[in-house]
Amino acid sequence: MSRRSLLRAFGAGAAGATLAGCGVPAAYVQPGDRAGRDFSATDHTLRFANWPLYIDTDDEDESKRPTLDTFTERTGISVRYTEEINDNDEFFGKIGPALMNHQQTGRDLIVISDWMAARFVRLGWVQEMDRTEQPNVAKYLDPQLRSPAFDQGRTHSVPWQSGITGIAYNRRKLGREIKHTSDLWAADLRGKVTLLSGLDESFALLMQGNGVDITRWTRDDFHTTCDQVEKLVKEKHIRRFTGNDYIKDLSTGDVLACQAYSGDVIQLQADNPEIEFVVPEEGAELWAESLMIPNLARHKRNAEKLIDYYYEPEVAAELATWVNYVCPVPAAREVLASAKDEETAALAEDPLIFPDDAMRRRLAIARDITSEERTEFAKKWNSIVGL
Repeated sequence: MSRRSLLRAFGAGAAGATLAGCGVPAAYVQPGDRAGRDFSATDHTLRFANWPLYIDTDDEDESKRPTLDTFTERTGISVRYTEEINDNDEFFGKIGPALMNHQQTGRDLIVISDWMAARFVRLGWVQEMDRTEQPNVAKYLDPQLRSPAFDQGRTHSVPWQSGITGIAYNRRKLGREIKHTSDLWAADLRGKVTLLSGLDESFALLMQGNGVDITRWTRDDFHTTCDQVEKLVKEKHIRRFTGNDYIKDLSTGDVLACQAYSGDVIQLQADNPEIEFVVPEEGAELWAESLMIPNLARHKRNAEKLIDYYYEPEVAAELATWVNYVCPVPAAREVLASAKDEETAALAEDPLIFPDDAMRRRLAIARDITSEERTEFAKKWNSIVGL
């Protein structure tokens, strides 16, 4: 299952809404109860939980991860790396009981989507990082990602990778360009369009198509978008709602245009150069999946060192060549541009990995859905999507 997978029938964060929105005071952890004893000085280990296929691997041995191996060689800190995060809500359910009960999760570092990271911050489930131990983060973090609404100043989170939710389409088969979100609703695309099924993954781009500033969208904006999508469903204009299986639909030609993630499309273009990705003129959503240190982590300092290591431009560049999402370290672009390998050097010019100024002006980070809004909005959206 992909990193940006669809939300299950349980809904867009139903478990989190129950905890954060229905008055369960035990879920919140006070600041003084978040830190535990740090064994980093004597125990040179670290447990790192991430999504599948989200780190570099050795060409000849996929069990080896070169950047992690180099970190261990340099610091003496061994990393137990697990690909155990397949869905944000599923992982929330896995470690949530321990966190709300003031218990260790057995993990020192996790990667979750920022809309879920917002919930962890609100619940007080992650620790503030010591930026004095992270000079590379302080120096090289993409300015556009530095201060999301849910974590002002990025004190509790650091982007692992970023990406764009925009539109992918087959230009040759469609026979024209797509420049606006509203182009998806053209008559010749009836039954040939898909949207993402997850509430948190889908709504921002659709609102932007209506001219909404997604950094401050309102309840009325949300319901206007829902009414629009519901009408398109009834008219059978929207073929279906998808997780990352839109990739197959687009490849086979069953779908000509769809809501899509930038990193997926880069990989798809390698096999099908006719597929294009567009950031609509009205804008697209810039998102991140971020590193966080859970409460009571036993190796907090080791985790902070690993995070800072990945913000060295050379390391960030090596990672970017594998995952192909928006690199949160713009300085890595110069590293790739100087590569002797032409294919690697070409990545430095790819705006889906290093957005240019013109594209950045059309990107925005959506404000997150609050705990008070989530139950109502998930119920409405899921009734349209059919979850």
